[in-house]
Formats: sequence, structure tokens, C-alpha cells
Amino acid sequence: MEKFAQEADRVGFVWVEPTPNLVVGEIRDKAAINGVQAIRTGGFWFGTKGADGQVGQRASPNEKVFYHLHGGGFVMGSSHPSNKLMMACFDGFLQHTKVTRIFALEYRISVAPPFGSENPFPAALVDAIAGYRYLVEDIGFDPKNIIISGDSAGGNLAYAVARYLSVNKFHNLPNAGAVLMLSPTVDWACTHIGRESSMEKNSASDFVHAIFTSGYTFRALQGRLPDDEVATNAWISPASLKLPSTHGVFTGFPKTCIVSGGAEMTLDPMRTLRDRMVADMNPKAVTYIEVPDSTHDFFTATWHEPERTNTLKEVGAWIDSML
Repeated sequence: MEKFAQEADRVGFVWVEPTPNLVVGEIRDKAAINGVQAIRTGGFWFGTKGADGQVGQRASPNEKVFYHLHGGGFVMGSSHPSNKLMMACFDGFLQHTKVTRIFALEYRISVAPPFGSENPFPAALVDAIAGYRYLVEDIGFDPKNIIISGDSAGGNLAYAVARYLSVNKFHNLPNAGAVLMLSPTVDWACTHIGRESSMEKNSASDFVHAIFTSGYTFRALQGRLPDDEVATNAWISPASLKLPSTHGVFTGFPKTCIVSGGAEMTLDPMRTLRDRMVADMNPKAVTYIEVPDSTHDFFTATWHEPERTNTLKEVGAWIDSML
């Protein structure tokens, strides 16, 4: 983070203070097992700047904002402006919606053996809660005007933030107005298997095969938690077929849009996620967009046209009609 702070004026970086008082309940217990503490982190602003030319200006009345969590399997990735994939996504957000600002958190990246062991679950979630508090309390956004968005692993994290706010009902931190999950990875235990599964049928049309078959993210998230944790913990794998129960997981959720690609290996888990959300929520509160012949995170690839632009327009219409 220090290197980003040194170029803050150029890249739109700001610090986000830790919120140990907001680490409670089951997540506090998991954090204790894995030695995860709340620490200072940061993020990048994109879009409209303040009158002084600086980022991070106070929210104007009824202003909307994207709170984005980047992808990368929890083990890589960044929202730094040098990441062309994220910039393609953010450009689409700003071009095809009425929202004029994006705040992208730089949460902790997990590491697993043989490269050591750092930042297991719930490190990213602890950071993401701090980022949400920053938007509400420091910048002054009304929670109903925040869209929690995320792609790939960030889509999983966007879900976890919304669920955390729903479960804990913090008086000063109401839930967001909407959740946008783009190609969310929601079954890190890979329980959707078999010859007819999307994990098998789409393995040749997608590029994430090694990410799942290596088990690296699985180990990085697990840390010192039990071996079955990734498959049975709804915070980590909300679409796992091995969850002991799914009833009520999504109760109290904001309106949600899930975007999936028909050529993705993780298509089946995303459909499972959709069905579970519909079962817990008003079906009208869940919008599901499945784009034929599209790979993982296709909306970050400028060459993936016309699917990328058409989908961003559809997402933009959903956001603008709702907020």
C-alpha cells in the first residue's frame, strides 16, 4: 500500500482505516482461528473529482457510487489503474450508467504453501467491511445509493459484504442499495462436478481451469480452518452443494444482479446461486443475465464484443431503473 500512497495524486489512492469493532460473530471467530486482524488498507477512486481536483470528495445529495471489489481468485489482482482489465470494466460502468464515481478497494491477497501462508479467510472480508464504512461515514454516501459490485472472486466478496451487513444489522451501517456480481466464483470447493457439469463441458472454452484444479485458492482461504470448511461455509462457497443448509442465507439481501457467461466453467455454481437467492428473496429482487458463448469475466475484455458492451448496457439499465 505504501507504494500506492507515494503516487496517490496520480492514481487516485486513499487510505482506509481499520474497523476492528465491526469484526463480530462468526467472522470474528474464524479470524481468531486464522490469526486475521483488522489492518489499514486503501483503495482507488475513478470518475469525477472534487472542485479542488482531488479524489475522495464528500458525496453530493443523492449521489450514487460503485463500491467495487476486484477479481483474481483471492490470490492475485488489483484495481490499480495499470490493470487494463479492470479499467475496461470501470470504463463500461461510467459509460453505460448514470453513476459518476467508483471506489475500488485494494483488499489483502491470500497466500498458500509453498509460498508461505498469509491473509487467509476472512482477511478480504474484514478489509471490505472497512471499505464500506469508509464510504458511508467518511465520504457520506447514503447506503441506499451504494452498489456493491465485484467480478470473479470479487463477486463472491460483494455477496459476503452484503450478507455480513444483513446478518449483523449495524445501526450506523445499513445495507447497500444493490449488489452486482459479475462472473462470481461461489463454489471454491468445486462441488459441481461430473461429465455433464459446466466444469467439464466448458473446460475448453474458458481459461480458469488451472485456478480450480490446482486447489491453490482453496488452501489460501482455508488457512488453519478445518479441511471441510471451504465446502461447508456459506461465507466462502455460497453455491456449494455440501452446505448443511441454505435456507435464510440471502434473507434481507439488497436487490441483486448476477451476470454469467454461457461458456464459463463455473456456470453451474452461478445458476445454483441464482436459485438459492430466488428461494430466499422476492424473485423480482434477483436479476440473472446469462450471456451465450461468453467466458469468465468477459466484460473486462475489450475484444469480447458485442457481448461486453451489450451486457454493460443491460447492467446499466438495471442500475439506473432501480436507484
